[in-house]
Amino acid sequence: RLLFMASGNYMFVIVGEDDTPIYEVEFLNTQRREDTSHLNQFIIHAALDMVDELVWGTHSMYLKCVDKFNDFNISAFVTAGHIKLMLLHDVRNDDGIRNFFNDVYELFVRVLMNPFYRPNAPITSTFDAACEAPGKKVLLVSYANKLVYQELFAACSM
Repeated sequence: RLLFMASGNYMFVIVGEDDTPIYEVEFLNTQRREDTSHLNQFIIHAALDMVDELVWGTHSMYLKCVDKFNDFNISAFVTAGHIKLMLLHDVRNDDGIRNFFNDVYELFVRVLMNPFYRPNAPITSTFDAACEAPGKKVLLVSYANKLVYQELFAACSM
C-alpha cells in the first residue's frame, strides 16, 4: 500500500516474533522506481539483527535509530511480546517518529484484542486507513513544524 506525503519517504513494517512481516505500508512524497520497495524491505530485514541485539540492553520500547544505510535510517519499537515495529526514513524526526510508533502501537493492540485475529498473521483489515491518520498527522506535521522552528531560529540568531 502506498500513501503520498509532502515531506520525507517512510516505509513502516510490523515484524512478527519469527521475523515474518505482518504489515507493511509506504508513505512517499515522490514517485518511486519499481525496485525501491524491494530494496527498502531488504534494508529493514537487515536491521532486524541490530534490533535483536539492542532490545536486551534497554527497558524502553522505543529504540530510536537502530541502523543506517546510505541516506536512510531505521528506527524501531519493540513490544513486550517481541513484535517489532520498524520505520525506514530519510529524514530525522525523532519526536514525530516516537509519537507515530506510540499511535500505531495503540492501533496494533486493538488488532490483537480482536478475537478473530490470529497472532503473527498478516493484518489485512481496516488497519491501512487507521495507520494513514498517524502517518499524516505525526510524520508530516511534526517534520514541517521542525523545519519552521529551524528557520525561525536561524532568523533570530542573525
